[in-house]
Amino acid sequence: MRPGGVMLILLPTLFLLSGATWAATLGGGLGDTILVWEKFQGVANFSTFLLDRATGTLFLGARDAILAVDTNKLNQKPKVIVWDVPEEKRRSCVAKGKTEVDCNNYIRLLEFMGDGRVYVCGTYAFDPQCAFLELSSFTLEKAEDGGVKMETGKGKCPFEPSQHYTAVMAGGTLYTAATSNFLGTLFDISRATGAEQERIRTERSINWLSDPEFVSSAFIEQSADSNPTGDDDKIYFFFTEVAKEYDLYTKVKVPRVARVCKSDVGGMKTLQRRWTTFLKAQLVCEDKPSGQRYNVLTDVFTTEHTPGDPSSTHFYGLFTSQWEREELSAVCVFSLADIGKVMDGPFKELKKPCENWINPVPTPRPGQCLNNALKTEGFESSLKLPDKVLTFVRDHPLMENSVTAAPLLVRKGIRYTKLAVTRAETGSKEDQRGAVLHLGTDRGELHQVAVVGHNATLLQELTLFTSQEPVNNILLHQGRALVGSPLSLARVQAEGCALYPSCGVCARARGLGCVWSTEEEACRPSTAEPGPGDIVDNALRKCDTEEGRCTPSTRELRVSKGLRLLLPCVQLSPRSCSWEHPPHRHTRQHHSDLEVTVTEDSLGKYICTCQEAGPGSRDPTPCRRAAYHLTLEDPSAGGNVATAGGRHVLAIYILFFFLGLVFGVFLLYFVTHRRSISRQGHHLPDNSLSSDKGRDLLGSSATPQSPSSASLLSEGFRLTEKRNGMATTNTTTSLLSNQGNGGHNGNSYSGTLIHSNPSNGNALYANCNTSSSGLKFTSEILAADLLDGRTGEMGRPEVLARKLGEGDDVDEGLGDGLGDGIKRLEEELASLPRFKLPAPLAKCEESSI
Repeated sequence: MRPGGVMLILLPTLFLLSGATWAATLGGGLGDTILVWEKFQGVANFSTFLLDRATGTLFLGARDAILAVDTNKLNQKPKVIVWDVPEEKRRSCVAKGKTEVDCNNYIRLLEFMGDGRVYVCGTYAFDPQCAFLELSSFTLEKAEDGGVKMETGKGKCPFEPSQHYTAVMAGGTLYTAATSNFLGTLFDISRATGAEQERIRTERSINWLSDPEFVSSAFIEQSADSNPTGDDDKIYFFFTEVAKEYDLYTKVKVPRVARVCKSDVGGMKTLQRRWTTFLKAQLVCEDKPSGQRYNVLTDVFTTEHTPGDPSSTHFYGLFTSQWEREELSAVCVFSLADIGKVMDGPFKELKKPCENWINPVPTPRPGQCLNNALKTEGFESSLKLPDKVLTFVRDHPLMENSVTAAPLLVRKGIRYTKLAVTRAETGSKEDQRGAVLHLGTDRGELHQVAVVGHNATLLQELTLFTSQEPVNNILLHQGRALVGSPLSLARVQAEGCALYPSCGVCARARGLGCVWSTEEEACRPSTAEPGPGDIVDNALRKCDTEEGRCTPSTRELRVSKGLRLLLPCVQLSPRSCSWEHPPHRHTRQHHSDLEVTVTEDSLGKYICTCQEAGPGSRDPTPCRRAAYHLTLEDPSAGGNVATAGGRHVLAIYILFFFLGLVFGVFLLYFVTHRRSISRQGHHLPDNSLSSDKGRDLLGSSATPQSPSSASLLSEGFRLTEKRNGMATTNTTTSLLSNQGNGGHNGNSYSGTLIHSNPSNGNALYANCNTSSSGLKFTSEILAADLLDGRTGEMGRPEVLARKLGEGDDVDEGLGDGLGDGIKRLEEELASLPRFKLPAPLAKCEESSI
């Protein structure tokens, strides 16, 4: 059997096997495991995680179900509780204009109550309901009628499955930030449980909340040792809202942090059942040298830099930009101390056109939490605060100053969805202490980035799920990361030097306390404090390579004229990257990568230099990130390059061609037979389909096919073919593999080249039509993702394209040899109305990127 036939049989089998797999082990030998949705008995749409750290049990909120997974024994089947919506209620939800998919019960809230139960809330067909989960028996509490014991979830859980929402349990009381009506137009930050008279919420004013998208919340409990003033505990909420302080034509989004106090019970007359301590401030994540500001908050991770000390709490925020069309992600960190200073600062005066004065700040200070000093003055409760204080805080919820930070990390061309952070206390100085950012992407990947001082280094990129499964949850537990998507769950190693398998990756983790052991050929922890200067570069010099963090080796690329290639350059710093290249006009920069069209003038050296922070300061210093040298390939060399993968692809083309040939012969026989019958029956009436009159009423196929045209490659888009406005996936040739970041120099590229890398979602985007006389590509495209600095540091195999060599001649020869026969076949088909060819395809358009 031909290789192409073998591939046709094996590919569907492999897809079936991969879809039916319960668990798959990742590379690395660390016991990392991925569970796919079949393992969860068909339950899907996981949106909420709750981890019992004492037992290692992970509770998952899904659609119409709650699951419990033992993270220590992932081979066991999870426990499942079904909590669905009655059919009558589902039909009522659909009748109100909602989709059948949304009219289910999506579990959005799971919180421990402290009494052996878990508080569970779901959307319940746009009528939020809450129930109580008994941990001992893993069952929902029953009502007297035998059904699930439920209470209203309005204000506790969103109505719609996709609405932004956050909640936190503080001392057994639930604090939420969610929509509070069916239409999703009212927003509240509220104390949702507890005594009825203590359930309070925000004022219904755009000055308090203006079309917010809630992101995260955190409860900061003061310790007695670090709280001599007796200050009240606080709850912090993070969200993005439309700013009202900017008088612009367009809606400007701004990230916010809001704070309320645990003992707040509202005012006596003013602000009854409303927060009297609600204050909010703007978060600014900005790179001042470039002026780039990231104004949309997507996720927040809360951690204590000193375990056991709440005052050392830091909030790591994941941002993107409202103004950037391309995918963009940035990470900034804000300290609790800086937020406290802003909350204690001046209030912002939102002046009205008729007001030209600033209201004086009354005493006691509006918005402050109860402490020993206020209690001494007779203000034991917020109910005793004067009306002038409550009126001021009602009209002035926004602070004048902002909480500012510079980005730790910026990635262009990638959209991160979730963030978790582990700390590495390896240095005595704060700027030498390292952290590992665990970043989930919208394409099912987990990236690990080491941040030491002001420098960020990409350690590795792991592909966990399919590109259609975004990462929506990351929890850290016992040195591992529990990573979730709407359909799957993965457990991967998150801490430890043994995580880094090579000397180069281990050297990049030097700031985390890792050192490569030449005797053991492994990465081991070290108690020695990293030395001054660029510790990563110093560690890389000890490896068997001359390549450093800012001194990459030059990659030799042998190319042919007319090729289009993308030279990657990893940019982690918020500063811009620039390219040095031969002076010609056939280049275009995409983010930090460079697109090159190969001509005589474009040969030579290409060097990417990024501006990064210096070893001991934030002053930008140049760091060379990538270097390439383009040379013309010997025309006779490309024909001898062949791989098994390429032969298989060519064999598939040949097989399909022969199948088409057999079909054409059969069709020609059928047409000839039909014509003989029509000649015998020439006395048919004029209104029959065989007559010339009927034939003239049908469309003509005389217009030739438009020539094929290939679009420019673009990183981050799937290879797609457009035909008459319809987009279809198109798989083409690959495939000379080049392992590792260093790879082999002197690689050859020529011929018809299209590359796709399913591991990171980066691919070409090309349009082409195929004529009826054989499959031919009219342009040459090369993606140099094989040079992927973005993935090269993890040693992932890259894919190259090659010249088909003699295979091209075989394919083209077969097409030309049958050209006359196919032309005659088309003429025969044109003579019959029933077999008229369709209207010609429009010329392929180059897709906009």
